[in-house]
Amino acid sequence: MTQQTVESDRRFSKASAISWLWRYLSRWPLSRLWRVSSSLGPLVYRFNKREREVTERNLEVVYPELSCSERKAFAQQSLRHSTATMLELGHAWMAEPHKVEAGILAVYGRDKLDSARAEGRGVIVLAPHFGNWEVLNFWLSSHFPFTAMYEPPKITALDPVIRHGRERMGASLVPTNPRGVAALLKALKRSEAIGILPDQEPDWGSGVFAPFFGRDAYTATLLPKLVARTQARVVTGVALRIPGKGFEISFLDADERVYSDDDVISATGVNACVEAAIALAPTQYQWEYKRYRKVVQEQQKLPNYRDYRLY
Repeated sequence: MTQQTVESDRRFSKASAISWLWRYLSRWPLSRLWRVSSSLGPLVYRFNKREREVTERNLEVVYPELSCSERKAFAQQSLRHSTATMLELGHAWMAEPHKVEAGILAVYGRDKLDSARAEGRGVIVLAPHFGNWEVLNFWLSSHFPFTAMYEPPKITALDPVIRHGRERMGASLVPTNPRGVAALLKALKRSEAIGILPDQEPDWGSGVFAPFFGRDAYTATLLPKLVARTQARVVTGVALRIPGKGFEISFLDADERVYSDDDVISATGVNACVEAAIALAPTQYQWEYKRYRKVVQEQQKLPNYRDYRLY
């Protein structure tokens, strides 16, 4: 048996175990998943050095006024919510649809989507890594023609599982390449809704540096191109976790700068939208993502380079 075959079998076994766990957890009520997250969260904080250090470094950058003890408590709560999101994937992707729908306690701002479509305009939903964005995808694809970009996971054997979970309510997933962008444009021209992750760093050449909590972050420039060609309305969408009970979905008006044809101004507006979403419940944002790392790659000789030591 070759090394490649062994590695393939290992990945398949891992994917099978993860898929089984999601399926198993999909039968649990949200209250139980939250209780388990409460138990696992402190363990993630203690033993997952990478997640803990990146979370605390981001909090140090974004909330410099916090004391060390406040930052530690904040990070613990943040990782607790991130743990809950991972445990809830089975709920969003595999639980009976009526069960997922029952867990959505309220929806605010739906009129923003309805009115745009009534005017013959598409809707671009900026969905940051906040709360449970997979529940947001479930709701959007249940109630609107919905298209979103999709990048296959590193464990390729999980691809059909994740794809089925995200598409099961009618969502259309398109690749993160020019063909996918063309599909997004067509969906918007049909007055449909599309989803964009506004806080995910793009590849070099597909973004600009724009302020995020006062510090430059590399931000995608896809949005102004879509708006310019379709006159779509932009909203921010979030599924706020109500611990142990369910989720409240909100659609917020986007910062007006997102409609600018200047890439930097538009990207600044996009980051302002993410900041507004985070303000709803700061501990529910995924702070363990290295949002500022491309600054280091671009500007290796910053006077305060040590501030970026984890990136």
